[in-house]
Order: sequence, then structure tokens, then C-alpha cells
Amino acid sequence: MAGAARPGPGAAVGAGMGPGGLLLGLSHKVFTWNILKTVALGQMLSLCICGTAVTSQYLADKYKVNTPMLQSFINYCLMFLIYTSMLAFRTGSGSLWLILKQKWWKYILLGLADVEANYLIVRAYQYTTLTSVQLLDCFGIPVLMALSWFILYARYRVIHFIAVAVCLLGVGTMVGADILAGREDNSGSDVLIGDVLVLLGASLYAISNVCEEYIVKKLSREEFLGMVGLVGTIISGLQLLIVEYKDITNIQWNWKVVLLFVAFALCMFCLYSFMPIVIKVTSATSVNLGILTADLYSLFFGLFLFGYKFSGLYILSFTIIMVGFILYCSTPTGSAEPATSRVPQPTSIGIDNLGLKMEENSSEVTSAAL
Repeated sequence: MAGAARPGPGAAVGAGMGPGGLLLGLSHKVFTWNILKTVALGQMLSLCICGTAVTSQYLADKYKVNTPMLQSFINYCLMFLIYTSMLAFRTGSGSLWLILKQKWWKYILLGLADVEANYLIVRAYQYTTLTSVQLLDCFGIPVLMALSWFILYARYRVIHFIAVAVCLLGVGTMVGADILAGREDNSGSDVLIGDVLVLLGASLYAISNVCEEYIVKKLSREEFLGMVGLVGTIISGLQLLIVEYKDITNIQWNWKVVLLFVAFALCMFCLYSFMPIVIKVTSATSVNLGILTADLYSLFFGLFLFGYKFSGLYILSFTIIMVGFILYCSTPTGSAEPATSRVPQPTSIGIDNLGLKMEENSSEVTSAAL
């Protein structure tokens, strides 16, 4: 008889589940292969950012070299040589000529946002404190979520807002550790100017990241990197001649300085090359939460290179940020995207994302049926 059917194992567990069972069920949801892979990819990006921060600080402290635009220019040149060249050899709707013909002004705006975001954040260190930069830089996360809501049709659940709050709590813990360690004393000449620069830079980063997610998921990774490499090389080259010409002529070149420039460029190039891959399987918001640990990695290197003081709060901060990041990744965001645009047209530049979209839609249908 139907009424005598034995209940499934899930019903038995649910009926008598105690605290241990709840924790076990939560661990099965959180510690999945996909989430662990996402965490690993996010920390790889954090290490790339750490590499750029450590090499920049070593250039500034050891050799008195402060040329953020020159360093960015080298990265954009590498992107131009590799990814723009790839676009140049394409034919059809994904060719460089057609992209320039149809969307040149959009990529100029994107290139401006990306170049100036890098420049403003680095320049802010001359006016304000490290603590202010760390705190205000987080302003980009709510801006990014708002832009994702309106542009990418992302719909967040309560757990996502809780996860973001947990990550920001981790950043606050890290700032507290900095204050106790005395790392906040390097204030510049005008704190207000520096704080405004950080807010502007964080907002431009959010704009750049949202555009990156849209292009990577709707078009292709190569188009984003190739066009940013082309436009970024031109914009950063012109700005370099205007704002850093004297600084470059004053550099005392030797093999160590050259090696630091090369190390910075390689770390930045890896960051730009791998970030679209991570964004494609997660989201721009998830990536930005994951890379909040970059400052902590920089601290660990600074213990040996710059004589930083260690505090147990740094370990606590890292743990809190990672908990928030895993919480965010544990539940996928919803989407209010119109049904007609959920599956992109299988063009020569968008076909690589077609399977991803179909897989996402299939998962949603299966979940609804269950």
C-alpha cells in the first residue's frame, strides 16, 4: 500500500536531527568541491594582488620609486601584445575591426574606469592612511552589488547580505590589528583628499568589474582582455607622459629595480588574465569578497621584508573573511533576467558560454522540479 511506504532517509534525519546533525548537514552544503575550488581561485587572485603590493612597496621604500602609472602601463602593454594580437587575427563578428567599429566608445569608457581606478587607489596612499584605504576600499562592494542588481539582474538572498557583513567585520578586525601594531601612522598631507580618492577608485573598480562580468559571460574573455589592453595602453601611456615623466627620469636603474618592475608586471598580468576565469564561474561580487585577504598576505610578507609587527587579530581577521566568503558562495544568487536573454545567441564569440548558461538553466529547472 502507498500509505505503508517506508520514509526516506532524509525524513528520518530531519525528524530527529540534533545540533550535530545540523552541523553535519551544513558542512555538506558548505564544503563542496565547487566552493573549495572557488575559495582556492579567490586566494590565487589575492596572492597576485599581494605580489603587486609587495613589489610596489619595496620599490618605494628601498629605491624611492613611486611610478604607479608606469607599472600599470607595462601590464597593459603585455595585455596588448598577447590578447589584442589574438583579437587582431580573428575573423567574423568577433574580429578586432568590427568590435572597434561597433563598440569603440564603450571600451574607451571601460578603459578609463580601469586605468583611473588603479591610479587613484595608489595615489591615495600619499594623502591618507593605510587604515583609511583598507576601510574605504570596501565601499566598492555595495556599489558592485547595486550595479549587479540593475545591470546584471542579480538578486541576492538574506545569506548574501549576512556574508558581506561578516567579510566587512573581518576587514574591521584587520584595521584594528593595524592600529594596535602602529601601521596607521603614515598619514599624508591631506586625509580628506586621500579618502575621496579611495572612494572614487573603489567606485570605478566596481564599474570595471561589473562590465568585466557582463563581457566575460555574454561575449568572451579574450574580447575583454584584448580591448582593455588596447585602450588601457593608450590611456595609461598618455597619462604616464603627463603625470610621471619627471619621476621616471629620476629613477636610478639597476638590475634589482628592473626585476621588481618585471615581478610587478607579471603579478598584475596574471591577475588580469585569471580574474575573468574566476568571474565566469562565480561573480564579480564573490571575487571582490575573496580578494579581501590580499592585505593579510601582504602583511605576512611584510613581517620579513618591512619589519611589520604581528598580531593574533590578523589570523582572526583572515578566518572571519574566509567564513563570510564561504557563506556567500554556499548559496547561488537569483536572477531576474528576462527569459528571452537567458541563453545568449551562439555567435563565434559567445559560444564558449552557451554550455554554461544551459547548465545553469538546467540546474534551475531540476531544482524547481524537485
